[in-house]
Amino acid sequence: MSIEKTIIGVDLDGVCADFYRRLREIAAEWLEREIDELPTDFSYGLQEWGIADSEQYNSLHRFAVTQRGLFETCPMISGARKYLRRLSDEGARIRIITHRLFIHYFHHASVSQTIDWLDQNGIPYWDLCFMKDKEQVGADIYIEDSPHNIEKLRSEGLHTICFANSTNTHIAPPRATTWEEVYRLVHETLGG
Repeated sequence: MSIEKTIIGVDLDGVCADFYRRLREIAAEWLEREIDELPTDFSYGLQEWGIADSEQYNSLHRFAVTQRGLFETCPMISGARKYLRRLSDEGARIRIITHRLFIHYFHHASVSQTIDWLDQNGIPYWDLCFMKDKEQVGADIYIEDSPHNIEKLRSEGLHTICFANSTNTHIAPPRATTWEEVYRLVHETLGG
């Protein structure tokens, strides 16, 4: 398969946007704790930060997006712009896939912050999909960090590169810890 016209489905949070780094700053404020008290190694759900359940997480998330502009203030993960541009210049179609609309009643803020962040950071993309069931977008290769999403995509027979972090240490290869590794794995997958 050639890179030209290959659809690459790219997650945002934890893959392009350093979501957890920014959320950690906001969580420290929200929880009224020192940031050093919130470990940088954590599991999905953030129990290590004292987040007890999904209701508490949803409250933190709502505060982060609506009061602190979480989706527009996340730093970019190093290399995301450079290697996505390179893949795009080589003819790949970048399809951003994110599930940022999982809490009701502030979709406008989530969508507008997402578009602003993508534009401000110069991330190339042809399509922007806000959806939970990422396997439905029809990508040839997926780049994802959520353990649940990776397992679901792979169970559907979809080639998925795990962008490594502390929430997905149990996920098998292919894995990448940097965007340079993602770029290499995409080319290896395509036979080039």
